[in-house]
Amino acid sequence: MRHPIRIVLLAAALAAAPVPASAQNVFVAGLVELSGTGATAGTGFNNGVQLAIREINAAGGLNGRRIDYSAFDTQTNPGVAKGLAQRAIDDKAYVILGPVFSGSILVSMQETRRAEVPNIVGGEAAAITQQGNPYVFRSSFTQAAAMPKVVRYIKDFLKAKSVAVMFANTDFGKGGRDVVVKELEAAGVKVVADISTDVPQVDFSGPVLRAKQSNADVLFVYMHEEESARVLRELRKQGYDKPIVGETTLANEKVVELAGEAANGVIAHVGLTADAPNATVQAFAKKYEAEYKARPDHNAMKGYTAAWALKAVQDKLGRLDQKAFAKTLHGAQFSAKDYPGLLFDVRYDDKGDLDRESFIVRIVNGRSQVIETLRPAWAK
Repeated sequence: MRHPIRIVLLAAALAAAPVPASAQNVFVAGLVELSGTGATAGTGFNNGVQLAIREINAAGGLNGRRIDYSAFDTQTNPGVAKGLAQRAIDDKAYVILGPVFSGSILVSMQETRRAEVPNIVGGEAAAITQQGNPYVFRSSFTQAAAMPKVVRYIKDFLKAKSVAVMFANTDFGKGGRDVVVKELEAAGVKVVADISTDVPQVDFSGPVLRAKQSNADVLFVYMHEEESARVLRELRKQGYDKPIVGETTLANEKVVELAGEAANGVIAHVGLTADAPNATVQAFAKKYEAEYKARPDHNAMKGYTAAWALKAVQDKLGRLDQKAFAKTLHGAQFSAKDYPGLLFDVRYDDKGDLDRESFIVRIVNGRSQVIETLRPAWAK
């Protein structure tokens, strides 16, 4: 194969023949949401991984060995993700990339931990790295790191005294809700409405009405992409005129596309954005658009940087050793000057969480505009 990258769909995934790497290659597996409610996020993540792996292979691979990559479709189902994690382990995956949805990660990472296989995931739920798993690492901010930045903006820049919180009733949504409510209360900002929504939910007229009736100074929205777009359209339909603030998913390119004009004015903290005023990011965005004919969202950037983190660790390590890989990535710091594929200077802590630059953006005329760049904690 010119580029040894395969996608394995669930229908045959568990029963199909193993696809371990050949003797001279390294097998890397992707657990990604290629169908189901997480298809937007998983497909973007997988696209980013594939682009990075092509570049890494062209540059000599991992310690002189090419990467064989297979993507397994979790169908956005935690049970399926768990089974496919075991399948990837049986196939002798050196590293597993994904899933993106936190609910699937919390289940599948039990298998990767048991097998001592490094697992770089795209989920943000704080619980992922709070369980002491030495083999799980993030390609995104944890909610515990991101939410204080959101709250700081709500309090210091928007001068809000009260907030209505609207969130998805998933591991991702509930985790974010718990952290942001805690941070708001600590900052002296009152939570006057706590509104749970389902996934997938189509009609948001009720939740939006509750948000309006709360008369909060700010509405904080924390949902998956499709639901975020629907709630933004309903908010505009009902004439909601207070600031709407969120985290990365709310400013996602797919949300902006689906919500149309309803997304304009939204403010969000984002850990990754293709609109970052950064030459390395812009070079990546140009390559991604040429390959996939679409703008990369934060999920694509997660997948891309996850694969490049694998390359950076292997260069530092110099040999294939899964236990040593995990130990090397804990506490590691890499420069975007040395590894442009990481997009930013990045540091990992002893839990597998990362820190790097992040941004406050506002949606204007259908595009994100960076209104503030936030330095990583270790750079201050």
